[in-house]
Amino acid sequence: MNISVKKFNELTVDELHDILQLRSEVFVVEQDCVYQDIDGKDRKALHIIGKKNNKIVAYTRCFAPGIYFEEAAIGRVVVSAEERKFGFGHDIMKASVKAIQNEYKTEAIKLSAQTYLVKFYEIHGFNAIGEGYLEDGIPHIAMIK
Repeated sequence: MNISVKKFNELTVDELHDILQLRSEVFVVEQDCVYQDIDGKDRKALHIIGKKNNKIVAYTRCFAPGIYFEEAAIGRVVVSAEERKFGFGHDIMKASVKAIQNEYKTEAIKLSAQTYLVKFYEIHGFNAIGEGYLEDGIPHIAMIK
């Protein structure tokens, strides 16, 4: 998998389409969750894109401190279902942490994790904080690194 880091205005129309399609495929269809994915925050995000054979198979969006949380943030962590067995989730998370460190010069990163993925994020140095909560009907917990 090849990973690139882009600001919103650097995304091609095809990349934006494929990112939104992947997010919809996983978060709306696979997870059966009706929510407003296009939330106006993509323009402020750093987009971490994982491609395999020129197809987007993994993605996150990252934010500078103060935009989403007080800390820098990682969100919309997604890997296409057929590619999860290859460990691309770990690759895209490592690239996202590095991109935040390089772009925003901070080590403090927060995310809102689906609770069934807590152990996955712990591998990347995140620790659960506070109480769990429902976000769009799915159990989540805040995690910080």
